[in-house]
Amino acid sequence: MKRIVKIALLLSIMSSFSAIGAALKIEITQGISSAQPIAVVPFSSTQIVGGLPVDIAQIVSDDLARSGRFKPLSRFDMLNKPSTAEQVNFRNWQSLGQDNLVIGKVTPGINGLLNVQFQLFDVYKGEQLTGFSIPASRSSLRGVAHRISDLIYEKLTGQKGAFSTRMAYVTSTRGASGKTEYKIQVADADGYDTKTIVTSSEPLMSPSWSPRGDKISYVSYEGQRSSIYTQTLKTGQREKLRSFKGINGAPSWSPDGSQLALTLSKDGSADIYIYNVIARSFRRLTRSYAIDTEPDWSPDGRQIIFTSDRGGKPQIYKMSVNGGKAGRVTFEGSYNARASFSPDGKNIVMVHRVNGQYRIATLDLKTGFTNILTNGQLDESPSYAPNGSMILYSTNDGLKSILAAVSSDGKVRQKLRLQGGEVREPAWSPFK
Repeated sequence: MKRIVKIALLLSIMSSFSAIGAALKIEITQGISSAQPIAVVPFSSTQIVGGLPVDIAQIVSDDLARSGRFKPLSRFDMLNKPSTAEQVNFRNWQSLGQDNLVIGKVTPGINGLLNVQFQLFDVYKGEQLTGFSIPASRSSLRGVAHRISDLIYEKLTGQKGAFSTRMAYVTSTRGASGKTEYKIQVADADGYDTKTIVTSSEPLMSPSWSPRGDKISYVSYEGQRSSIYTQTLKTGQREKLRSFKGINGAPSWSPDGSQLALTLSKDGSADIYIYNVIARSFRRLTRSYAIDTEPDWSPDGRQIIFTSDRGGKPQIYKMSVNGGKAGRVTFEGSYNARASFSPDGKNIVMVHRVNGQYRIATLDLKTGFTNILTNGQLDESPSYAPNGSMILYSTNDGLKSILAAVSSDGKVRQKLRLQGGEVREPAWSPFK
């Protein structure tokens, strides 16, 4: 971790910058063979002068398809395109083998807003399952589309949707001068609406979301040493935690947002410390001659898991946030690291070495069963979606680092490629 910085820092905090298209191109590489058929009809917008800036129905269809649990019908195969319940002929959709139907329309609202209305139907029962009317500005239509996807997903699966969430990640791009530029960026779950949080000529790493999703903590190597910063997304204002000699790394927010777990080596060995955000004080949690790092909080805030080589090789340990004896969690394999809890606290996801290759795996904390989810050679930095349905991680695609996602049961797989450069260290945001 000790490193002498040889290149001067170029650091700039950027205000909101939205990409025209998706910065991350998402490719579904594997879905569920029994994916549920659903038809999402183009939303009517005939009353809107100049049309709409985005295709709401297409965004909803793409969201549902990316989940791997739905198989949207192609628009070319639709017999008609209703926008009201009275126009729906359920037999038409039954003949096309569709289980559910989504229709909608956008009409002028009050105070210059638009009114987005959608309805979800059970085709075989011929009845409405849910429907909402949502006011929106033209600039917020993409967010409204994701909200509609969330409502549909939750109604049909019983699990809260995560299409309205975001992801943070680190990019690296080599310029014409040969120097590498690093950025921490934030994008919607579908790769759109990219915003650059910070840019540097020195490495950036370990982005961690606050529980409200309004701040990100990260590690920067400016000033010729590692330091931890916390940055408010809306304003761009950032605050530097006290930087100690040696390691300052791996920040992780507590569920209530009052504390950060992190790794410091200020007292000799690398140990886990707790930083009180209000009191601005540090409390040492582990005391070991080994390297203790990569902490993560349990959903109830009572325990912390971390990586330690105190047993000779990297394994996952846990202990109370109040201190005490650390207990070993992982026993299968000679290398387990970078663990984090599932949102329900029943499992952890981690990097697990298999025959010299690093894979993403989950561990059932009750049964001790390890389930290997990926098949790459260097898969790392796993991060759960806030509903626990998917796991985001970084991997190698040839010689290039990209992001990938796998469902928690291993049945759905995606690749997320950056349009130029490499991308790594993803972190999925909490629910808004």
